[in-house]
Amino acid sequence: MSAPPEFAPPDPAPAAALLELPAVQDILALLAGPGEETRIVGGALRNALLGLDAKDIDFVTTHLPDEVMRIGRESGWHAVPTGIDHGTVSLVREGQAFEVTTLREDIETDGRRATVRFGRDFEHDAARRDFTINALSMGRDGILHDYFGGAADLAARRVRFIGSPQQRLREDYLRGLRFLRFSAWYGEGRLDAEGFAAVKALRAGFARLSRERVRQEMLLLLKAPQVLPVLAAAEEAGLVSEILGLPVDVTRLAARLALGGEASPLWRLAALAVRQMTDIDHLREALRLTNAEDRQLRLFVEGRAAFEASGRHDLFLLGDRYPEVAGEILRRIASDTGDMSGLEGLERVENPPAFHITGKDALALGLAAGPAVGEALARAKAAWAKSGCPADVDAQRAILKSVL
Repeated sequence: MSAPPEFAPPDPAPAAALLELPAVQDILALLAGPGEETRIVGGALRNALLGLDAKDIDFVTTHLPDEVMRIGRESGWHAVPTGIDHGTVSLVREGQAFEVTTLREDIETDGRRATVRFGRDFEHDAARRDFTINALSMGRDGILHDYFGGAADLAARRVRFIGSPQQRLREDYLRGLRFLRFSAWYGEGRLDAEGFAAVKALRAGFARLSRERVRQEMLLLLKAPQVLPVLAAAEEAGLVSEILGLPVDVTRLAARLALGGEASPLWRLAALAVRQMTDIDHLREALRLTNAEDRQLRLFVEGRAAFEASGRHDLFLLGDRYPEVAGEILRRIASDTGDMSGLEGLERVENPPAFHITGKDALALGLAAGPAVGEALARAKAAWAKSGCPADVDAQRAILKSVL
């Protein structure tokens, strides 16, 4: 291969700032032995060059994994063989963890996992990565090593596979989902034509991925600032509905996002693909939803049905019985129907008034302990809601007394 082009980025300060972090300086120094070299690589460097928060700083090194373990331990780091078969060791100290991976080549792949051979060539190591913007590296000297035009692609906000997109995808089909996700985060919603054509051509490979990894990529994609154009383009080719196994509606998601307010990846998923309980049953399996996510989606469908059945007027019921999802229900009704009147109740359902009366108040008024106490409190709460939910505790006690 040709000698690597070396240059400083247009604004080197954000990237160079990584080299000033004490932990980074320590790792680069302790792994810089005679004839050896270690560099920062990947996402942290990419984000730093874009002026974004650079978390999870990773390194590549010429040292073999066992050497990284030994050197790290001798230098006061806790060394963990995170993925030592693939050359990755985690160095942990004072609550900070950094992954250090030995330079390598993928000599055999099965569409998800690779058999690797360790090496000493940084360009060979960069060539096995997915996108040009993830193949940048920087050593202690502050020189940016860019073998495939990643800096220019960053400047152009372009997400491009290294080399042949089809080859990169056959090595690991998860890269197809990452292509969509990275385009929504770093490509301003535009999809590189050659890369997208390869993703569509090799879409059958998605079926080989674990549901957990599909879930992770889908939720990260849904969180992205430019998710809508990416989803629209992908679904025009039928990709999103194939991945989820459900019909999806990007237009409905767009209408929901236009209302603003909190729109977590879960609620974006709901707007995209959830209409009824059976959709949640399917997504629980298709994306391995957590119990908490499953519960929230079910409360959402149940709460919306109850609110619709009340004629969309019982805001107290909505906020009282479904506080976790009440605001999202109102926003979704508004975005689905175009009727914005329900949004006037957002403050009330998201911050429902407090009913302070308890069983002690009922007992103090002479009611005998037992089921009647709960029944009386329920009647009092309903009467309190109909009277406008007065906040004064004495007024609430008066309502309880009138009910009794």
